[in-house]
Amino acid sequence: MTMSMKDEILKRILVSNGEAVSGQELADSLGVSRTAVWKHMQTLQEEGYTFETIKKKGYVLTGVPNSLSPTQIELFLKTEHFGREIHYFDVVDSTQTIAHKLAQEGAPHGTVIIGEEQTAGRGRMARAWESVHGSGIWMTVIVRPDVTPQQASSFTLVVAVAVTMAIKTLYQDIEPAIKWPNDLLINGKKCTGILTEMQAEADLVQALLVGIGINANQEAADFSPDIADIATSLRLEAGEEINRAALVALILQYLEQFTELYIEEGFASIKTLWEQLSCTIGQRIEVTTIRERFEGIASGITDDGVLQLTQDDGLVRTIYAGDIKIL
Repeated sequence: MTMSMKDEILKRILVSNGEAVSGQELADSLGVSRTAVWKHMQTLQEEGYTFETIKKKGYVLTGVPNSLSPTQIELFLKTEHFGREIHYFDVVDSTQTIAHKLAQEGAPHGTVIIGEEQTAGRGRMARAWESVHGSGIWMTVIVRPDVTPQQASSFTLVVAVAVTMAIKTLYQDIEPAIKWPNDLLINGKKCTGILTEMQAEADLVQALLVGIGINANQEAADFSPDIADIATSLRLEAGEEINRAALVALILQYLEQFTELYIEEGFASIKTLWEQLSCTIGQRIEVTTIRERFEGIASGITDDGVLQLTQDDGLVRTIYAGDIKIL
């Protein structure tokens, strides 16, 4: 990841563990003037970082904003590929839109596009997604698996497992559950949506664009009246502020791990874990497709991630796509 001079200065201060960092030493080691260092420090203060200046010693970091900047994420990152190239925006129309363009231009496997706010965030079926500034995780990961388009149909379920495991690892009092095919619920309310789009040829996936939207630090008043009764945030459920950069880094770690397993062994190797984390299997559900609406018991998923529903008359139906409602 190529870092700007400002981010390089920030990185050195962040890893100083509360020790003073000399402005002159920063200038000498980075090959810039002392004045240039001071200007970058001023910019960092405008971004929400706070410092104490100790005479003859330097800058001591006293406060860090809850930011999704690449420098913040890198502090927690333990991946080989995922998140090693990050495109960060304060405001963006949609991270998916930018990801499509970057993927076509050859962006590498694991590239992340992330924003503090989306003005045109979207979910499945072009539904709008509320993306309040500085409160959530709005990102897209470019994944380049060596699989066919048919095999890739189950990848959203792989992503759901990765996100769920990351949340459970950091916040053990929260119990997120996967609602087939692309939502995470906590106590029956939605906190996460996943949107996977594909760039492919007839028999080869060029790129999967994995959009992940997580309500992280919203308060109840942040949700519009339309979704206030059905949406929640990790902060509301955990009772504490969520470190978004740490969560992003752990999601990328799990996503890299499960993507490698998925490429090598297929979705079948992750299926059991998905079932354990799901709130769908065994429940009575209503399914709405383009053509019809019906209900029954969600009896399982196939090794390809297709939902199986058992109707009251015993007929087992396979659900490739559609909206479900847990009854």
